[in-house]
Amino acid sequence: MIVVRDFDRLKGKGLVATIGFFDGVHLGHRFLIDEMKEIAKARNLPSAVITFPEHPRAVLHADYQPKLLNSFEEKLQQLETTGVDYCIVLDFTIELSRLSAKEFITSILAKSLHVKTLLIGYDHRFGHNRSEGFEDYVRYGKEIGIEVIRAKAYTSNIEIENVPNVPVSSSLIRKLLHQGEVDLAADCLKYEYFLDGIVVGGYQVGRKIGFPTANLSVDDPDKLIPADGVYAVWVTFDKKTYMGMLNIGVRPTIDNGPNRTIEVNILHFHSDIYDKFIRLTFVKRTRPELKFSSIDELIVQLHKDAEETEAILLASKAGSNSRETK
Repeated sequence: MIVVRDFDRLKGKGLVATIGFFDGVHLGHRFLIDEMKEIAKARNLPSAVITFPEHPRAVLHADYQPKLLNSFEEKLQQLETTGVDYCIVLDFTIELSRLSAKEFITSILAKSLHVKTLLIGYDHRFGHNRSEGFEDYVRYGKEIGIEVIRAKAYTSNIEIENVPNVPVSSSLIRKLLHQGEVDLAADCLKYEYFLDGIVVGGYQVGRKIGFPTANLSVDDPDKLIPADGVYAVWVTFDKKTYMGMLNIGVRPTIDNGPNRTIEVNILHFHSDIYDKFIRLTFVKRTRPELKFSSIDELIVQLHKDAEETEAILLASKAGSNSRETK
């Protein structure tokens, strides 16, 4: 996949394209991109995803702080796995937001990006106030030689709360993560959710009770943190992956106050990894965060948590062909 920021590189190419923010690059997005690639192959043209480095709502509303499934670089990495030819990075600006759909199709898609065929998501709208719809896009396209096609509706095989074929969307995945349903989120994403960051110093309470933890400072402040609770996770650093028992929350048993922490006990590992860059890959939440009546009661529960975590991770197939698990 070639990432394009300088649109002059597209002169003379002619593209089949689709457009969107693509947060998470989930199953619904991949279905759309696969359809676009098929159309591009039939027309003997390269395929292109047009996306934005910043969330449009964050540009339009300065007080809006989105919690996203991917950083921009992570999104590019996921888009590359789709096999699309080009990813066109279009800066979303106030000026761009003021364009009507006709102006956007004419000045941006046709003149700047040389789009010949545009595949529109079945419920996607663009242009100022999003007041126009698919039939309008088709008419504007015909006027300037762009073929506009509506994508097929995507039907998932995901079942959530006994509801089959739930439509997959970025908002659904965010909701699942807010509920701690990281395994269901992985089904929708087609990969396990993860957090990247640096290990920082903590209170070292875990060390005193036999469960030393690495405290994560997440590198992207806009990335969504799943619900408080205990999780079975994979911990990756220095090109090796270990089993981990992760706690997200305020540690109520030790009166941590309102400070929310992300701390992982790496199973069967006893070295310091301060200042290391690590990745936490979520497999399953084992329980919510609880307040225990004593430290001793907490320790008993942590031993149970560690056993359950190890059983879950050993049974999972997460990265079995590519990980060196310790």
